[in-house]
Amino acid sequence: MNRKPLFKLQQSVPQILLAMSASAALLGSLCVNAAEQDTKAEENIEQISVIGSRRLGRTVEDSAVPIDIIGADALKNSGFTETNALLSSLLPSFNFPQASLTDGSDHVRPAQLRGLAPDHTLVLVNGKRRHSNALLNLNGSTGRGSSSVDLNAIPANAIARIEVLRDGAAAQYGSDAIAGVINIVLKSASSGGSVAAIYGANVTEMDGVPQLKSVSEGSDGNLAFTEGGDRSLTDGQTLTLQGNMGFELGENGFLNISTEYRDRHSTNRSDYDQRENYARLEDGSLDPRELTVNRYNHNFGNGDVEDFSVFYNSALQLTTDAELYSFGSYSKREGEGGGFYRRASDSRNIEEVYPDGFLPVITSDINDFSLALGVKGFVSEWNYDVSAVYGQDAFEFGVINSLNTSYGPTSQTSFDAGTLTYDQLTLNVDFNREVDVSFLESSVNVAVGAEYRREGYQIDAGEEASYAQGSFGPGGVVTGEDGPFGAAGAQVFPGFTPESEGDNSRHNVSFYIDLETYLTDDWNIAVAARYEDYSDFGDTLNGKIATRYSLTEDLAIRASASTGFRAPSLQQQYFTSVATVFVDGEPTETGTFAPGSDVAKALGSPGLDAEEATNYGVGFTWSTDFNFSLSVDYYQILIDDRIVLSNNLSGAAIADLLQGTGANQGRFFLNAIDSKTRGVDVVASYNVATDGYGDIAFNLGYNYGKNEVTNIIDPPAELQGAGFDQDNLFSGTELRRFEVSTPRNKYNLSAIWTNDDIRTTLRTTRYGETQDPSSTAELNEVLKPKWITDLDVAYSLTENVSLSVGANNIFDVYPDATRENVDDVTTFSRLFAYSSFSPYGFNGRYVYGKIEMTF
Repeated sequence: MNRKPLFKLQQSVPQILLAMSASAALLGSLCVNAAEQDTKAEENIEQISVIGSRRLGRTVEDSAVPIDIIGADALKNSGFTETNALLSSLLPSFNFPQASLTDGSDHVRPAQLRGLAPDHTLVLVNGKRRHSNALLNLNGSTGRGSSSVDLNAIPANAIARIEVLRDGAAAQYGSDAIAGVINIVLKSASSGGSVAAIYGANVTEMDGVPQLKSVSEGSDGNLAFTEGGDRSLTDGQTLTLQGNMGFELGENGFLNISTEYRDRHSTNRSDYDQRENYARLEDGSLDPRELTVNRYNHNFGNGDVEDFSVFYNSALQLTTDAELYSFGSYSKREGEGGGFYRRASDSRNIEEVYPDGFLPVITSDINDFSLALGVKGFVSEWNYDVSAVYGQDAFEFGVINSLNTSYGPTSQTSFDAGTLTYDQLTLNVDFNREVDVSFLESSVNVAVGAEYRREGYQIDAGEEASYAQGSFGPGGVVTGEDGPFGAAGAQVFPGFTPESEGDNSRHNVSFYIDLETYLTDDWNIAVAARYEDYSDFGDTLNGKIATRYSLTEDLAIRASASTGFRAPSLQQQYFTSVATVFVDGEPTETGTFAPGSDVAKALGSPGLDAEEATNYGVGFTWSTDFNFSLSVDYYQILIDDRIVLSNNLSGAAIADLLQGTGANQGRFFLNAIDSKTRGVDVVASYNVATDGYGDIAFNLGYNYGKNEVTNIIDPPAELQGAGFDQDNLFSGTELRRFEVSTPRNKYNLSAIWTNDDIRTTLRTTRYGETQDPSSTAELNEVLKPKWITDLDVAYSLTENVSLSVGANNIFDVYPDATRENVDDVTTFSRLFAYSSFSPYGFNGRYVYGKIEMTF
């Protein structure tokens, strides 16, 4: 990464912390009352949910569907600085593995709710649809084939609370709301604020992976290695600076601004490379450089990332019955992610350029912004809300420390590989009111509305050298006019070609009605219907019914049933690229072709249609007057015509079809499978107020989930008998990844003890068995259940200044090392020491300190 002087802040951490402490001492007593009032106001509304119901003032306890509310305190009492990681530590049904060597997915990592795809969860900000990122996750990671909202672009210090609806809600909110809905509610304080600095690093010992001590030539003339104990590392140094400030607008308005800067250095959990790096000498002996070359030549872990983001939330009272509101954001992320090392003797290397080989690096420059503007109020007995939201995400790919082999020794070493851009405009008109009905116990809440959404997706080609094939041969040597020619394009990530370019868009309109009432004092029922019409694949009608019945003041049962859908994303419809992809650990040039392209049609692509879903849920809630609450919910989600990325198709017939594309394997998106997801969510809390020893809040969360692929389509007629290597368009490996690559069960346990000026937060999470399947049985990995424990201790130095220290994964737990966890230990199962499907990552212990000042 090209680190500019502005971003070299880690060198000044002590000075930053000292300056903040001094400032805090001077401001010690300023605005204390205002800050306390804002905090109390937030606590009072914490259990009012925006999602799940359009009846104003609906509480979580009264909801007919399961909703989790995560407050600002829970978000900040942790060393996690990414919103996805925070949610994973707090929600048992939320999964956030941290894969590596997955191209763009190293920079925008996807997450899952209830074991479904990342794009099966709808994300809202202040109740309005958030745009997705432009990236399509393509490689062997969780969420393969999906695009999702980048929750990590939303800084935790901008969030007042997070509402998580764990139920199908497409009939209420539209496409994507199959697994559930996440609503980010931004802070709205009109005064006061805070600044904070957090600094931490991974201080860890790689379990099961020894340190390489020395390299020598063995008696047989081959390399010999001497290993020591488990490898100890300190890396991943991360500095996070946060600020939040509230301002008054007029007499009854507010403007709240939050900023965050994060500078995260890379981590590396690779094992050493045992392969010979250089060609043998003429006499067949080892090149002497083999004994001194760096054997830790891969970067397997977190890449270098710098983030900057700013969010604002505002409202201004126009009249007693009308309010103007606006919120928006801008974020910028620059990242680096390592690819696969090219040895000196590799035919893709040119020794005149890289005499010792090279590790190509994919860079990202991501710019994301959003703007919302609306008016809401009351007119003629109707509450109304009219809004417009526009968002755009641009992902610019670059490649550094690389070359174009076919351009020979004069090849450049850095490339502009092209840009992906996604944008979304959403217009909403919503009305709701209470209507008295004589034969019902209560009024009926009637909500109606309409939405127009326009989406665009653009692919811009990289510079010519990033994708073109020159006249030099393998290794960059001079060859004849007819070749053979060296590998085309930038090594690790060939740029997008002019043939891949496109500027595509679509629009849709939708109308909904939502009714809710009490049939008796104890029996609540809600029904909703939504009609949507898309310009590219047609229309759909979906419905939902949810009900809750109070058996006693403390005990209630609830149930829901709904239909839903997910429209194929523009990224799935139009993305085209050729890149190096690992298939069972072996790198190969694989082309991803748009379902409507000539290549995909030749492979039998029928085009894409919407996914269709049916959701069922039933459960109960129990709340007592001794500060104990419990909810248990069973769910079943059936998805037909699920959109997946096909197998990497190869073989003689496929190679003939791919002539001239630069790929030796091909794949495309299609509606290929049906799936069934079943599970149980349990959430319990218990608060204890001791006499003189402070208060303790206990929380327990549990999720059991099982995914099953119930049907797979047959290969299309175009491939029948064509001699392609796979048995099916959707491979057994991908099938098993759908079914077993997320934890079958997960426990989240926490205890928060508050006593005077001390607050201690202890969280521990048990991740159930997870599998990393392979098409070769000997390479299958079964990741055993593990407990991951986090500890945060905060002390209030003054009324306005607090100091926190803590550790995530304090006991330094790792998944079992891959080379001890597979029957066939290959070069690659040694190099990449742990499975990328580990649900808690593989970076080990992270320790940190934080200083925060409120005013």
